Amino acid sequence: MSFLHQKHRWIGREVEDTVTGRRGILTAVAPDGADPLARPLAWLRPLGGGTEWTTAPAALAKPSPITPARRTPR
Repeated sequence: MSFLHQKHRWIGREVEDTVTGRRGILTAVAPDGADPLARPLAWLRPLGGGTEWTTAPAALAKPSPITPARRTPR
């Protein structure tokens, strides 16, 4: 993990982006670019594949439940 990436308890889980209403897999919380002082963004991957998008971490909601087959990375 890069020093610019932040830990988030929902990484690897399906979440809702409340700004767009879309659901995706949270892949990272990190600045957009190499500036460590930039505001972090939440990076989401569409459920069926496709282009990632970003949103504010505060816009994340409704994570999918954790099941034995779907554990989050530590």
